[in-house]
Formats: sequence, C-alpha cells, structure tokens
Amino acid sequence: MSYLKTADPEIYDAIVKETDRQATKLELIASENFVSEAVLEAMGGVMTNKYAEGYPGKRYYGGCEFVDIAEDLARDRLKQLFNCEHANVQPHSGSQANMAAYFTMLKPGDKVMGLDLACGGHLTHGHPINFSGFLFNFTGYVVDKETEQVNYDELLKQAKEVRPKLIVAGASAYPRTLDFERIRAICDEVGAYMMVDIAHIAGLVAAGLHPSPVPCADFVTSTTHKTLRGPRGGVVMCKEQYAADLDRMVMPGIQGGPLMHVIAAKAVAFKEALSDDFKAYQKRIIDNANVLASSLMEKGHKLVSNGTDTHLMLMSFVDIPKVTGKKVEIALDKAGITANKNTVPFDPEKPFVTSGLRLGTPAVTTRGMGADEMRTIADFIDRAITARRKDDVLADIAGEVAGLCARFPLYPERNA
Repeated sequence: MSYLKTADPEIYDAIVKETDRQATKLELIASENFVSEAVLEAMGGVMTNKYAEGYPGKRYYGGCEFVDIAEDLARDRLKQLFNCEHANVQPHSGSQANMAAYFTMLKPGDKVMGLDLACGGHLTHGHPINFSGFLFNFTGYVVDKETEQVNYDELLKQAKEVRPKLIVAGASAYPRTLDFERIRAICDEVGAYMMVDIAHIAGLVAAGLHPSPVPCADFVTSTTHKTLRGPRGGVVMCKEQYAADLDRMVMPGIQGGPLMHVIAAKAVAFKEALSDDFKAYQKRIIDNANVLASSLMEKGHKLVSNGTDTHLMLMSFVDIPKVTGKKVEIALDKAGITANKNTVPFDPEKPFVTSGLRLGTPAVTTRGMGADEMRTIADFIDRAITARRKDDVLADIAGEVAGLCARFPLYPERNA
C-alpha cells in the first residue's frame, strides 16, 4: 500500500517519475550517488518525528534515549572510518559543516585563502556571493596555467604575502590528488589553521585510496553523499583540542534540532563504508574514472590536467568555437545522460554558461558498471556532442542508454 499515492497523488507522481529517471538515465554528476535500500529505510523512518536539541546524554528534550543510540553510533563509526579524534555528525549539509568550522576558528573579517571557484573550489571556499566570501576576507589561489594543478611553491609564496589565519584545501571540481602534508607545512610556515573539505573524495579517503588529511589538518569537513554513498548531510572532524568549541558552534551556534532520521541514515552509511566491499567499490570508482577519461581523450576530447586521479574529470571546450558546457549539458540530457556544466581554469565564459563539463563515476559504479561500460559511455558522450543540434540522433542515443541501464537495474523493487 502507498499512503502517499492516496494522500498526495501529485507528489507521488513526481517521485515515480524521478525513480524512473534515475533508473533509465546515466547519472554522471560527480556529486551524486545512489544510497542503499537500508539508508533509504533509515532516512524515511520514525526518527524524523523526534526533536533532539543538544548531544547524546545532554539533550534539551526528554525521550531521546533511542536517538542517542543512533547519534553515538554515527559518531563512533565516523571516528573509526577516518581515524579522527572528534566527530560532529549534526550539520545538515556540507555548507553548514564548513560554516561550523569557520566560525570555530575565525572572526568576521579574518583573512582566509581557498581554491578559486573557477579552478575547482567550492562556493563556500570564499566566493563573494556566498556567506564565506562576505563574512571573511578571502583570497583565492589558482592552479598553474600549464599543468592545471595546484602549484604548492606558488601557494606558499602567496600565503607569505597574504598571511591568512586559515588555509582551506579541498575542491568541488579538481581531478588530481592533493598533497595535504605540503599544505600543512605551508600553514605552519605562515602560522595558519588548516581546514580540508573532503566532500568529494571522502569515500576515496576512507578506503585508503587518497591520502587522508585527518592526521595533519585542524578541521576536516565533508558531505555524507557523493563518494561516501550516504544520505544528504554534513560532518565535521577535528582535533580533540577544538571539540568543545566546535560542538557549541554547531549547536546552538548555527543549528537547532538535528535531523535524527538523517543521522540514523548516516550511521548506516558509515557502517557500510567500514566494509571490505566498500573499499573494493571505491577502487572500481577510480578505475572507471580512468577508463572513461582515457577513452574520451582517445576520441580527441580535452580534459583539464589531462586526466584524473580521483572519481571525476573535467572536459574543456575552450578551444572549440561555439561549444559551451551549457550546450553540451543540454545535449547530453536529451541523450539520456545527466552531467553538469562547469567552469574550467581561467574560463572565458560566464558561470551559467561555462566552457567545461564535469563528469564522475560514483553513481554508475554503484549500479555495477565497469570498464566496458565506461568505453560505451565515452562513445555515447562523443556522439552526443557531435550531434548536439540533432534531436533525432540524441533520441536514438537515449534509447541505447536506456538499454544499457536496463542491464544494471537500480532499486528493482521500486520499478516493479
């Protein structure tokens, strides 16, 4: 029985259509993934009914003995997963996780350095239209024009000039491994805190496939979706010396009651991430990204930094007249492939147009796709870009995409 179908047929219909969209299209947005049925069940459960301001054992409400169990499990599992000293699992999002870390370390107007948005950073790493940019005095650092990767010598030189109180590492669209030990050394040389946002690479870090910033950073923030394959939400990890200040900043500093159903789902995802299967899965994500990237380059497409070390890659159309990220995103959608336009380093186009396209392999890897499918997907993308003005050709590709997706069913019981 579906209570929703009777109570709200319009929303029910939208959910059915979204279920079908996810099942029949290729999801290549690097920040998206598919959670397990167990995570879905926890997130849709009765813990959504419980108000639980405060922390386990120190709530402002009665009746929290069972949600306390869920939050303790989430915190303990996160600490085990990343070998961190302290964990806060209450932030509602990655942006709020970053806000909590900033407010714990900084005062309004303090100098901060973060990777420029156009070079792969995130809005919350100091963009002027974001709270981070208008509350703090951010200076962006950029990638090297030749390698399109972070030049740590230049970062040190800039840090000596700026003298920031905090340096933010991590990115939203950077396809290469980050040298956290080098960044720590730079922070120490200029007397800055170090914060790392691992929202995109959290799963890779948890699996030991990307260096961990936890041993050297003061604060590490993350979302719990993306490569970590959990519900949408955020977490903050930090050294024990900052624990009390961080917890006070999350609640009551920037949030009220935590979302206990989401925290329960986070706990489930963290348990899944502690398994050997999860580590093997993360390895497949990277392998698939390498195959997809190399296949696209073999077809003549330009990738930022000429490849990837992680789960994502950036196609660049800077040198192709009249081709933009926006146009390619629209064409791919018609071809049954979901991706997102994205700025590339030193992009001549506006952010709502862009000269690039970001692609990621977490979601297709979750479905069970491998190297052969990545080569097929690269062919779909190549053909769709070539035929971007031909709706009939794009529709034919969409049919092929649906056929591929049918071989790797997603939530089969929900599509029955």
